[in-house]
Amino acid sequence: MSESASPPTPASGSAGKVQLTPADWIKAATEVLVDKSIDAVRVDVLAKGLKVTRGSFYWHFQDRDDLLRQLLKSWRDAATEQIINRFEGSGANPEALVRELASLPFRGQSAVSSASIELAIRAWARRDEMARQVVDEVDAKRLSYVSQCFVALGFGFQEAGMRAFLLYSYMISESLMRAQGTETQRQQRREFIEKMLLEHA
Repeated sequence: MSESASPPTPASGSAGKVQLTPADWIKAATEVLVDKSIDAVRVDVLAKGLKVTRGSFYWHFQDRDDLLRQLLKSWRDAATEQIINRFEGSGANPEALVRELASLPFRGQSAVSSASIELAIRAWARRDEMARQVVDEVDAKRLSYVSQCFVALGFGFQEAGMRAFLLYSYMISESLMRAQGTETQRQQRREFIEKMLLEHA
């Protein structure tokens, strides 16, 4: 349910000296997580990739676990909170919001990047309690928001919840299985889902 979950790009100081921020470390850690695995997200690996000493890491984080907590928080905020806040502030009607949500997997490179990050975090959550709790929290938050959209369309709470689960499952599947079908077929799937879920609204 995200357009882009990537942290900001590194900031550069004067004379070519890089002034790293916590966001730079989180971005580097996210890239390693996606390209390799959570086991490869180590302070020495990140410091080498950023071309700085290990000591600079501890200006921003207490330890590796602190970095991982901040990485999960960054993903949760970018992939869920910011999108929901933007939708809520858009003033769009509930039907338009449902269609907008269904379109998120089609947002070009940002959707590809977001899907890669989400897949890596979900793989991590399969064997880590801290990551699993955040993923469960994100799923619950997203489902609750989507369900509210269907309630606003006039569906009862139970049916709204079921429709929300179907839409959310479709969004994740479409994001993670982008190679399945041509662009035309993907658009046809999206139109079918929208028609099915908005029927009787």
